[in-house]
Amino acid sequence: MTPRNSIRAEMYRLRGLFEAAGAQPVETAVLQPADVLLDLYGEDIRARAYVTSDALRGEQMLRPDFTVPVVQMHMEHGAEPACYTYSGEVFRRQEDDPDRANEYMQVGFELFDRANPAAADARVFALIYDILKPMNLRAATGDIGILMAAVDGLNTTERRKHALRRHIWRPKRFRALIDRFSGKIPAPESRVKLLAAEDPMANIGPMTGLRSETEIFQRINALKEDAAAAPISENEVALLDAVLAVRETSPYALERLLDIAVDLPEIRAAVERLEKRLEALASNGINVDQLDFEASYGRTQMEYYDGFVFGFYAESRPDLPPVASGGRYDALTRQLGQGREIPAVGGVIRPGLVVKLGGAA
Repeated sequence: MTPRNSIRAEMYRLRGLFEAAGAQPVETAVLQPADVLLDLYGEDIRARAYVTSDALRGEQMLRPDFTVPVVQMHMEHGAEPACYTYSGEVFRRQEDDPDRANEYMQVGFELFDRANPAAADARVFALIYDILKPMNLRAATGDIGILMAAVDGLNTTERRKHALRRHIWRPKRFRALIDRFSGKIPAPESRVKLLAAEDPMANIGPMTGLRSETEIFQRINALKEDAAAAPISENEVALLDAVLAVRETSPYALERLLDIAVDLPEIRAAVERLEKRLEALASNGINVDQLDFEASYGRTQMEYYDGFVFGFYAESRPDLPPVASGGRYDALTRQLGQGREIPAVGGVIRPGLVVKLGGAA
């Protein structure tokens, strides 16, 4: 059997296991409308997407993964509980790492369930865990929702909070914003002069670029508002850093986060969701005492994740991407639901990596 045939056979085996777990098989087109996807997948995928133009359909994108098309399909027919599986090729540019494939197979499992989100998280994770258990992979978990709650709890402007939430998935940019908003890094001299000018638009010459004069004034006013805002306090920055630094086995991570929540009560609800999830995982046979939790995990993955995130890694092959990954994306259903929403969580396995690592049946 050729390697490609082996991967395809493994893909169908995995899909069969998801179907046996109650998932309904669905298909999505390889070519997807680019406008919605580029807005939802985030900056990383925007830079790595294969986009083409169609005379009748406009800009189209080779699907970079399945989740958004599956959510679109589900929300078009209501927001009822459901469970799906799918399989096929996805396409992503790999300009920073030419050794990684830009076309590979995914097999996925998506669960829409509003009854018990913690149980749904545990069901998806435990299913993938059990399938991959013979491979002895390292499981990593995190929770983007805790970090989002910490940002929401900062005593600063909504505009700053929005900027920080937007860049949660870009750690370097996120840190630069924290340093700027806390006054650790002063504003550039050019910006100070611009904001101090009586007429910032004087002597600028002919208008160029895509922004209108109105948009430029709006941006200047936003910069003025930011310059007038009080800096984020050292104590709040320290609490945010304490959240980001949590990296323990799950019980110790939970204990540490509960301690932080005493001084940062805005994260308590998210931490309590973590506690319920760990109880549900234990009920599904997962040894949570040995399960790694990292508060900053998942910050370089898809931007639609807003809660539980996870990945499975071959420790002997740190050069490889995760064999499986996934997470919760409740906000995505709100964005695509046209007034409807339903909590949702899912995960994917890469059959090519299962075969490569010798884990295929």
